[in-house]
Amino acid sequence: MYQTLHPMLHTAVKAARRAGAVINRAANDLDAVKIQTKVQKDFVTEVDRAAEEAIIGILRAAYPDHAVLAEESGAFGESEYEWIIDPLDGTTNFIHGFPQYAVSIALRHRGVLSQGVIFDPTRNELFAASRGRGAFLNERRVRVSKRVGLGDALIGTGFPFRNLDRLDEYVHVFRRVTASTVGIRRPGAAALDLAYVACGRTDGFWEAGLSPWDMAAGALMILEAGGLVSDFEGKENYLETGDLVCGSPKVFAPLLAIVQESRGRR
Repeated sequence: MYQTLHPMLHTAVKAARRAGAVINRAANDLDAVKIQTKVQKDFVTEVDRAAEEAIIGILRAAYPDHAVLAEESGAFGESEYEWIIDPLDGTTNFIHGFPQYAVSIALRHRGVLSQGVIFDPTRNELFAASRGRGAFLNERRVRVSKRVGLGDALIGTGFPFRNLDRLDEYVHVFRRVTASTVGIRRPGAAALDLAYVACGRTDGFWEAGLSPWDMAAGALMILEAGGLVSDFEGKENYLETGDLVCGSPKVFAPLLAIVQESRGRR
């Protein structure tokens, strides 16, 4: 796989690994990490900022005219190419030494996702995808699972933890999905949750209130691995709405139906 990487994906992989090295060094002494609260229950550390700086430095050195949308730095630059960056998805996990977090980098070209990398530095797992070229985990091509329905499916999710206005709606979906599947998992890093759908470790996923950098790389991977992705309306506006449902083809439809049936419950 690495011999045939798209040049832009190759640069993203280099940036993701550099950020992973920053994160791994800091993980050796978590007591020394400085933590700030952005809003209630949402944190940023000096590690997030250092990892993001490393990523942007590599990307801008290779492509100085490209635009950037990054979790900590915000949006800057104007171009038909836009890098979408989460330097440390799962910061709360990282702070607690819970080994479920990742670097996520995607490239959007003229509004269409074209490249994606998710790197798990704790396991040295690199998920990568280019539009039209498939999805890979450490050089091995991956596909979504072959589950034929919800009855045998393992589903991922993310709990509402900042804005609780849609909690009742979420609880209703949670109850229905729990009753309809073999289980639900909530590890706490959406980028990895999506990568796990792409490689078949879970069969589907849903969450509300995500940011573009949480979803962009993982959504492309699922599509390239043969899965389906939509917002809660069944449309392709998930990067704008922040609401996402995805899964293998025969799990996606019944999962989306449960989400849609529960919409607007208060």
